Amino acid sequence: MRFFGMLIAQSPMDITFQCPLCEEEFRVGSALAGTEFQCPTCLKISLLPFPSEPEDALVAPPPTVPSRSIVPTGDLPAPAPLPKASTRPAASNADDARLAQRLTDAYARVAEEVAKLIVGQDEVIEQLLIAIFARSHCLLEGVPGLAKTYMVKTLADALQLSFRRVQFTPDLMPADITGTDVIQEDPTTGRRNLTFLKGPLFAQMILADEINRSPPKTQAALLEAMQEHSVTVGGRTYKLEQPFFVLATQNPVEQEGTYPLPEAQKDRFMFHVRVDYPTREQEREIIKRTTSTFSADVDPVVTGEEVMAIQRTVRKVPVPDHVTDFVLDLVRRTRPTDAEAPAFTKQLIAWGPGPRACQQLVVGGKVRAVLRGRFHVTMEDIEALAYPVLRHRIVPTFNAEAEGVKVDDLIRRALEETPRHEPKKVI
Repeated sequence: MRFFGMLIAQSPMDITFQCPLCEEEFRVGSALAGTEFQCPTCLKISLLPFPSEPEDALVAPPPTVPSRSIVPTGDLPAPAPLPKASTRPAASNADDARLAQRLTDAYARVAEEVAKLIVGQDEVIEQLLIAIFARSHCLLEGVPGLAKTYMVKTLADALQLSFRRVQFTPDLMPADITGTDVIQEDPTTGRRNLTFLKGPLFAQMILADEINRSPPKTQAALLEAMQEHSVTVGGRTYKLEQPFFVLATQNPVEQEGTYPLPEAQKDRFMFHVRVDYPTREQEREIIKRTTSTFSADVDPVVTGEEVMAIQRTVRKVPVPDHVTDFVLDLVRRTRPTDAEAPAFTKQLIAWGPGPRACQQLVVGGKVRAVLRGRFHVTMEDIEALAYPVLRHRIVPTFNAEAEGVKVDDLIRRALEETPRHEPKKVI
């Protein structure tokens, strides 16, 4: 039986339940413990827990603040939820502001630490950090010799995350990255047992180097790890250490003997980041550092626990209505089947991005805003992230490829023709 939330008087036999998705708090009678409950705020279905303390140990809150309790109401519609301020601790906003400021300071320090070993590539490093704090993954593309691997390893050191590098080759098997069961003999009893040996995916930051050189079944082995943060081997599911971040690289030059990523798998990556050549002065500095006795150590800035706390905090950053409208207009203008799509979209784009592009633009905009010391998202944040978010989600037509029109050209044109709305209320 499933129950919905309604406001009723409290009882000394009530127990406290918090929705794991929206963190809304409710009061439920202990007799309903163990039944299903659908949150009226986010519609998340959860199993009501059994009380962990004696009933007389429960203390009712002051009568001036109404509480939520659960009663069976059949198919009655759920009432409007109480304001968040009445169900969250008073120190929550202060903690969120402290973590947001911590992220702003940490970004500046991480950039300084990475700059000890990496020359330039500031925009690439920023996009990698945005993906990490947004709890997502990146697809990195660039010619050999641009320090992509070294950059990721340096980031892992600055964030105190365990790091593993996997070189994808045509003969790489799924078990080579997830792990496998092996037979081991117990020296005491002499019995043989299956023992799971963890693969390189059991780390916090994974570099899948040249992912397009492995066959599709090995590429697909990353899907569960990227989406569910777990791997399944031999019918058993193993949780991965958090935070978990996959950065895959591919070489845009050599395409012979490669297996291009399917569109569905590329959509799992938040960003498609392109690493370009350094400037003349940056390359001069690279020569000086790498041909001398120069050395530097990267000092850790934040811990893995702080990264997870920041990941939860950035999602609370408010987004104005006009920014949300801008995101919707931009993404929908790149879909050739949309009724409001411009003429160039229907002519040059064969397939447009899905709703995940809107989600990644908003979440990435929230992180970018906090990195710059702001606690609200602006259209500038969306414009800056439009290229890495949409680059691998737009498929050009044959006519576009024949005319030499690049995906970045289509994104730039969509940005130019997307209207900018006036600021409205913040949601």
